[in-house]
Amino acid sequence: MMSVIGSLLIGLVVGFIARAVKPGDDKLGWIMTAVLGVAGSFLANYVGQALGWYQAGETAGFLAAVVGSVLLLVIYGLVKGKSS
Repeated sequence: MMSVIGSLLIGLVVGFIARAVKPGDDKLGWIMTAVLGVAGSFLANYVGQALGWYQAGETAGFLAAVVGSVLLLVIYGLVKGKSS
């Protein structure tokens, strides 16, 4: 149970950093920011394993999670821009 809470707290920090790095107004709440950070970490881990940077069972690093979260924010902005 504590690892889930820890992952969400780290995801929240990563999400806030990603939102600070990417310019623009994303209008995400606290929960969506945490989800963004966790999803960015999963994305970085998956891409890293596909490219051979990480072995199975290894997790992505903090910077890779931030980069993955920024990438998800860019994709979110593109999708949101087309739907408006």
